[in-house]
Amino acid sequence: MKSGLLLVTLATGLLLAGNGTALAKKCGNDSSGFSAWVAEYRKEAAAAGISQRTLDAALGNVSYATKTIAYDRNQKSFKLSYEQFLQKRGANTIISKGRSLKKQNADLFRKIEARFGVPAGPLLAIWGMETGFGGFTGDIPVFGPLATLAYDCRRGEFFEEQLTAALKILQSGQLSLGQMKGAAHGEIGQMQFLPANYVKYGADGDGNGKVDMVSSRADALSSTANYLKAYGWKAGAGYQPGEPNFKAIQGWNKAGVYQKAIAFIGSQIDQ
Repeated sequence: MKSGLLLVTLATGLLLAGNGTALAKKCGNDSSGFSAWVAEYRKEAAAAGISQRTLDAALGNVSYATKTIAYDRNQKSFKLSYEQFLQKRGANTIISKGRSLKKQNADLFRKIEARFGVPAGPLLAIWGMETGFGGFTGDIPVFGPLATLAYDCRRGEFFEEQLTAALKILQSGQLSLGQMKGAAHGEIGQMQFLPANYVKYGADGDGNGKVDMVSSRADALSSTANYLKAYGWKAGAGYQPGEPNFKAIQGWNKAGVYQKAIAFIGSQIDQ
């Protein structure tokens, strides 16, 4: 896929450039140094091939995302039991709608399974739990939260990679600036991919030469299947706890209840 090669090539250049100048920027735990950090980051990104037009569009009016920091610092781990988690997520509704969508998109799911080895069930389970099958993908412009989290001292390196990836997506034309909205940590699209995963695992499912996980369900589902395949999914093997493909599901989300929910909901859809 030519678009994927373009993204990966640009990614390599940006990461190399970032490694050479990372000490020039000072992280911070409040907004006081944010503007200076962004100015230094822009220099690094420009030197590595991001155009001024892209930087101006994405970061020209970016501001410190106070709400993102508050949310990030007050996240609570999954404390619900497995049964409570299924109920809160609306497992029965996801199963019912998932079965219907599987029938309606049978040809698409056949093509995806032939290409990646991943059946419809777990893909529909993830799709349903992440965004209600694309019903709500988030409405927060991603560059403010990503820049803020990259500047923050706790996980700056990780989120700088995400910010860089988001700029690559925009510059490559995969998504427009208006499409680049998501959740609190910059997750994008119907499957809520972080930008670096979007670049690494994005797959063109509808054959138009672009990866658009926002408006193309074929791209979103194909990219998720590609992600699971990269995490070791084996065609034809089981995906329940203790079976070979459950490890690939564990690569999607670290929470045990989430992993088990994907496996259970997927199996009910695949019946």
